[in-house]
Amino acid sequence: LAVRGNSKHEEDMKVNEIAPIDMVILNLYPFEQTVSKGSDFDMCVENVDIGGPGMLRASAKNHKAVVIVTSPSQYQSVMDEMEANDACTTIELRRKFAAAAFALSAHYDGAIASYFSKQLATALPSVTRTYVPERKLKYGCNPNQQPAALCKLGEKELPFVVKNGNPGYINLLDAANAWQLVRELRIATNLPAAASFKHVSPAGAAVAVPLSEVESEAYEMHTRKIELTPSALAYLRARQADPMSSFGDFAALSDHVDVETAKVLKTEVSDGIVAPSYAPEALEILSAKKGGNFIVLQADPNYSAPENEYREVFGMGFMQKRNDIILTEETLAKVVTKENTLSESAKRDLLVGSISLKYTQSNSVGYAINGQMVGVGAGQQSRVDCAKLAGRKVKIWYLRQHPKVLGMKFKSGIKRQARINARVRYIEGDFSEIERKTWETQFDEIPEPLTEAEKNDFMASLSGVALSSDAFFPFRDSIDVASKLGVSYVAQAGGSVQDPQIIEACDEYKMAMAMTGQRLFHH
Repeated sequence: LAVRGNSKHEEDMKVNEIAPIDMVILNLYPFEQTVSKGSDFDMCVENVDIGGPGMLRASAKNHKAVVIVTSPSQYQSVMDEMEANDACTTIELRRKFAAAAFALSAHYDGAIASYFSKQLATALPSVTRTYVPERKLKYGCNPNQQPAALCKLGEKELPFVVKNGNPGYINLLDAANAWQLVRELRIATNLPAAASFKHVSPAGAAVAVPLSEVESEAYEMHTRKIELTPSALAYLRARQADPMSSFGDFAALSDHVDVETAKVLKTEVSDGIVAPSYAPEALEILSAKKGGNFIVLQADPNYSAPENEYREVFGMGFMQKRNDIILTEETLAKVVTKENTLSESAKRDLLVGSISLKYTQSNSVGYAINGQMVGVGAGQQSRVDCAKLAGRKVKIWYLRQHPKVLGMKFKSGIKRQARINARVRYIEGDFSEIERKTWETQFDEIPEPLTEAEKNDFMASLSGVALSSDAFFPFRDSIDVASKLGVSYVAQAGGSVQDPQIIEACDEYKMAMAMTGQRLFHH
């Protein structure tokens, strides 16, 4: 606390033979770590630091002369500064570290206050949270939303590190949700998992299930010289669920990213990827995408998220327990229909669907088959509209395997994404005259129309599809829609007064339905 230049302070220091202090390096007692270990009350109290915060605040207050170092992550900055300034530090660095010290002090005291509130069995304890800007972002959701930053929660590390690129606000939201999704899919199915995210919902998600010959052709893998390792296979399936929506996606992989997976991603228009690890050559391939700006995040597979989540909206603070429920085959144990058997593949697909919807904007309904989401209907106010929206995607996915679609003869030089878009428009068939003329220029032979009768006949061959819903079905209309899309299995929360009618509808269509008892709203 001694003020340099204050004659009284300097005289007292001289009399008491006290040398001036230029630097304080301080680590507080590990209170939060002690609590997180489940220690008893006395041990937690013992780890409440008293002198440390006093010394920390005193040093920060006196930053004109003293640099306060509170984290090993600051050591290199201090050493670099001292090397460049004849063993001294600048006032800019001391102010920066002082601000960090006061933030740490606030966070530390807040953690103690929150702990004591909980011990008093307060229903809703007061909580003090400290956001430490870790990475400046270009802007938030939109360019006018500045400033923007990615923040750490006090001293807690982030769940991933940036290996390449400069992630934006929405990229990071996609990464956070997509990583949780694939990690839970990996646990539930014991298969490598992948997701393709756009605007904080999955365009597709999948686990590593081998392709059929017709799927390989529809996904244009029969002519590509890429070995489909499990991770590569999972991402290919996730991307091919709805390749138009996945254009410019953020990818997530549950497992190590090998060279083959990087090669699959290399040719896709994508913003970034999050995964637990990368082969050196795979990292090199990915880092070269988008002129070196492709985002590569490395997730910490051992990261443990806080128990509660907090959000600020329009000047209000919201708190809720994190939705940490884990969906497993046991979740599907209550089958309430006459058809009461779920095959292993059905359980897998229902888990793929339900876990995907856990990280999809509600209301949501999804269809899955072969370990792959083939239709996601997100963010609709009406559940049957979700079923119809996702159902449209199912039709397009399956009709891409129609012989007429597979036989389309494109001109040389037409890019793959353009071929995907052209096939989808062919299936939809609702061209304007001007659009049709432009569309036809892409072919050596203009395809004969795919008639409604041909579509219906082909769709009638689809079966074994699994339907998941993030909440109960309030009416049977969604089941009626699903009956036209090859659905054989259903998973939903149950709990509606209409449950008997929903069960009756499933029985009429010979569907097996599990009631999970778990609502999965996500906002």
